[in-house]
Amino acid sequence: MKVTLISTVKDTADRVEPFLASLAAQTRAPDEVVIVDGGSSDDTADRFRADPHITVIEAPGTNIAAGRNVALSHATHEVIAATDADCELDPGWLAAIVAPIEAGADVAAGFYLPIARGFWQTCLAAINLPADATAVDPERFMPSARSVAFRRDAIDAVGGYPEWLDIGEDMWVDHRWRERGMHIAFAPEAVVRWPLRPNLRATWLQYFGYGKGDAIAGMHPERHALRVGAYAGLAAAIASRRRWPKAAAATAGALYAAGPVVRARSRFDDPGRRTAAVLAVPALMAWIDTAKLAGYASGLAVRLRAGSR
Repeated sequence: MKVTLISTVKDTADRVEPFLASLAAQTRAPDEVVIVDGGSSDDTADRFRADPHITVIEAPGTNIAAGRNVALSHATHEVIAATDADCELDPGWLAAIVAPIEAGADVAAGFYLPIARGFWQTCLAAINLPADATAVDPERFMPSARSVAFRRDAIDAVGGYPEWLDIGEDMWVDHRWRERGMHIAFAPEAVVRWPLRPNLRATWLQYFGYGKGDAIAGMHPERHALRVGAYAGLAAAIASRRRWPKAAAATAGALYAAGPVVRARSRFDDPGRRTAAVLAVPALMAWIDTAKLAGYASGLAVRLRAGSR
């Protein structure tokens, strides 16, 4: 079974070498690699083009979804493995991500872990990712396009990636696969490691984009409604003159942050940093939540304008 590996890139020159090194170390090499550059202003495309085994397509102005569709149009094999070209692949990633397809699955959902450097990135990783694949429910896990493989007829069945959606396009495809009852097999040993955003501003923009994409695509409305309700309740508790609403809000907040705090503390050996994580993690969670809320509100405005037209 021959496999085409696809990815999209833009302005990630500093991540090309780690990606290529991890690709060269694969125990099973892809039969074809197609990289689509969405209009890099640095030498990202040239660095990939220096590898004679990689087909580089330049498509300036395309978003991620359109770039993936371009890559699919140039892929010559029926099995597609996808990742992000700023990631690092574990040596057995491709073999593990393709195995469920060879066994009859329509889609293989690989796992991913953060590349966390420093205190705040370690705290961030504890918030948005489980410690390992054992914490994942295989029946509910939704694959990310940084670690997934599928048959060509599976992506064709949903019309490819939605080019009208700038972010969250892989989750939109996941939902369409679930709706059609496709066999999505969890591949916990297919691990990709991806770099977290370098600062708080970039993290805000990332989660703002996720929230906006969810609203535009109509995804996860119940999650966002719950988040709005929780923070509205917190505001009401703070404004209340009674003590019990404040106590209830503090208890609810502690329970909400407990899991990420415990995960963060377990990743530090230094007692001082373990203590600091108790304060940093809830603050980061609030930062991320407000970014999602702002993004969702922005996306709803876009959706409403589109509906009125």
